[in-house]
Amino acid sequence: MGNTHQKVDKAVSGFRKNDSETMQTIYQEVYPKVRAHILKNNGNEDQAKDTFQEAFVACWRNIKEERFLEGNVSGYLFTIAKNKWTDFLRSSKYKKTINTDSQSFLKVVQDDPMPKDDILEEEQNRSAMQTAFDQLGENCRSLLQLFYFERRSMEEISKEMGMAPHSARNQKYRCMEKLRSLSLQIKNNER
Repeated sequence: MGNTHQKVDKAVSGFRKNDSETMQTIYQEVYPKVRAHILKNNGNEDQAKDTFQEAFVACWRNIKEERFLEGNVSGYLFTIAKNKWTDFLRSSKYKKTINTDSQSFLKVVQDDPMPKDDILEEEQNRSAMQTAFDQLGENCRSLLQLFYFERRSMEEISKEMGMAPHSARNQKYRCMEKLRSLSLQIKNNER
């Protein structure tokens, strides 16, 4: 367990120091996953490369600007790339998208139908996350909504919520941990 934590800390500090070996390792670890996700969801090779490049730069910038303080850099980078691809699919540039409500959207962008168990699992995850989000306090819901849905910077959020930027970052981290914990509790209670 301690080894994983050291690896995580090394990745964050490597990005902060622009350590090419660390960045190349993360790049080689995450790109194949992002590529597979984009190809599976109506993308092509060039789109996979472009999306990953944008995500990599955003990840690097967030770490340098201390918007990402600790955690799994690989997972964070994959999430950024996945969100960028989802944003593209929802945009007017992507003509095939008919309906962006979450269930219809997933059906439109899936090339290969998911096995029924995977669909059920995905729906349970989404349902548990939504229920957990609804159970969060007003401050947490507002902060997470501003950051993840409105894509506001931590500086903007801290001003809007009347707190110091480092306090807003810490609060976002605590809110995400609470959301994960609640979501997991809800999901486990459904089984």
